[in-house]
Amino acid sequence: MKLPGKSLVAAGFGALLLGTTPLTADNHSAPDPIVFVDAEADRTARVAQELWEFAELGYLETRSSGLMQAELEGEGFRIETGIAEIPTAFVAEWGEGGPVIAILAEMDALPGINQSGSPTRDMVDDKHAGHACGHNLFGAGSLTAAIAVKEWLEATGTPGRIRLYGTPAEEGGSGKVYMTRAGMFDDVDVAIHWHADDENSAAARTSLANRSAKFRFTGVSAHAAGAPERGRSALDGAEAMNMMANMMHEHMPQDARMHYVITSGGNAPNVVPDFAEVFYYVRHPDPEGVEAIWARLEDAARGAALGTGTQVEWEVIHGNNPLLVNETLARAMHTKLEMVGGVTYTSAEREWAAQLQESLGDAAMPLDSAGQIQPYNRSLGYGSTDVGDVSWATPTVGVRTATWVPGTSSHSWQAVAASGHSIGHKGAQVAAKAMALMAVELFTNPEMRAQARAEFEAARGPDYVYRSLLGDRDPPLDYRR
Repeated sequence: MKLPGKSLVAAGFGALLLGTTPLTADNHSAPDPIVFVDAEADRTARVAQELWEFAELGYLETRSSGLMQAELEGEGFRIETGIAEIPTAFVAEWGEGGPVIAILAEMDALPGINQSGSPTRDMVDDKHAGHACGHNLFGAGSLTAAIAVKEWLEATGTPGRIRLYGTPAEEGGSGKVYMTRAGMFDDVDVAIHWHADDENSAAARTSLANRSAKFRFTGVSAHAAGAPERGRSALDGAEAMNMMANMMHEHMPQDARMHYVITSGGNAPNVVPDFAEVFYYVRHPDPEGVEAIWARLEDAARGAALGTGTQVEWEVIHGNNPLLVNETLARAMHTKLEMVGGVTYTSAEREWAAQLQESLGDAAMPLDSAGQIQPYNRSLGYGSTDVGDVSWATPTVGVRTATWVPGTSSHSWQAVAASGHSIGHKGAQVAAKAMALMAVELFTNPEMRAQARAEFEAARGPDYVYRSLLGDRDPPLDYRR
């Protein structure tokens, strides 16, 4: 789609739009990315809704990946698929020369949660996953932003390449880690990402490093009443490990996190289970902190097996480094977000949101806060993301927008509902505008790129060597099957 004629930036507004880039004879009639993104609202909503309906799990996002690739190929992007030995991962690129600006696009849903588009609890029969973290919006908003930047590059003749990275399996699969490990970001000048949220913020927020594994206990089956002495319960082993892990909580650093689910524990009470599996996450602000707690967790698994007469082995599933924030870029993104503004609800959207908020209780926030931009700050976030590994490979900046009703937590049915609603689509549009403006700034402002790179190199240190927290394992393509 070409830009309509009304998308020319007026004198003076262009300089504001592009932050510190001065208005010159060469760029005074450059197309306005905001106008283009607005013109693409129907595409953003359509792609977001299709991804929401697919709700495909990590490494299984065949239709989701294919949809995004088709949209980008139709806009003239060059597509490389199956990167880093991941069938659903891809890179779409447009342009020539440098600099190279990357936009990340996620696409996977979460298992075990689903919801219709209703503002009240309404599960969908036979649907075993949902976009409770808004990755359908992530993918759609990033897609629109990349196409907007492509249009700007083409119209202005600016040298450089815009890349959209289709990144699968963020939810516990660490797709970006394998892409980072394969060197896919080594020639990128800056990477841009965003995420669904219940507020608008470009704060320099770090994340926790984390590692996960499935601990598998094997025992001996027997009749639980007729011959209990012959059995060795694998579930006993898993439960003994969980008991010791829960005791560890009292003796972990305050900012650490550890949680688990039992994914297999037997099928009948009168059969001693000969197999049990428990899936653990460990998080800490520093990778070294994760590894220190992890060593204790492995000891707990060994002790549990020894004490219950069972055996245990484990498979590391994923591991993420913490997010390395870049304040040069974060402050610039904050400026862009302030220019774009937040989400404005229609009367129908306000009514829908107010009905959903009845389920949020004391967590509900004023609806008008969706239209506000949160103050800039630097803080520690307690989630984890594989964007962290990207941020150690190249300077990286992110933004969060109010795609969910204020007060909504991620990984909730309320997040699923809003991610499949016009409220979520509007938030994706806000993100697309902010990212497109940021990319244009980076293409036209070599001083900012140099300053961001200098901050990045100083933060990593002179002797930095990349190391992933998942080791040298291959992508766990079946971890959600």
